[in-house]
Amino acid sequence: MGRAGRDADVFWVLDGLRSRIGGNGGVTFAGSVTLADGPVDWQIGATTDQLMSLDWAEFAADLAALGHATRLALVQAVLGGAHTVAELSAMDGMGSTGQLYHHLGQLSSHGWLTTAGRGTYVVPAPRVVPLLAIISATRRMT
Repeated sequence: MGRAGRDADVFWVLDGLRSRIGGNGGVTFAGSVTLADGPVDWQIGATTDQLMSLDWAEFAADLAALGHATRLALVQAVLGGAHTVAELSAMDGMGSTGQLYHHLGQLSSHGWLTTAGRGTYVVPAPRVVPLLAIISATRRMT
């Protein structure tokens, strides 16, 4: 729907973004979620010019770390409250302990998980909303 004749409440986020950054526009995402570990409030924004000036290839490894079904299942389980290696290894499809640690290592080395003690993992608060935004962005809207 174009801007003219639209319901003002539909694009309240966009209206706020436009009033703050103007120019060539930009992107923002924010979230307020409550998970098993408690609430997380987070937001970030950047202008189109800022985003287009970045070397996107630098983000390939971080995105690739999420590009595996087992790793996505692990991050989802951790967000859902499973934190220990024992809890995660009990899930279907995790493979051997070595494979599990390999996946946990990949996620940890790219900042999607951090250790909160020996054999205990969490998704760092600044990664929760971006992770959910990535998942939301990949859904096919029809």
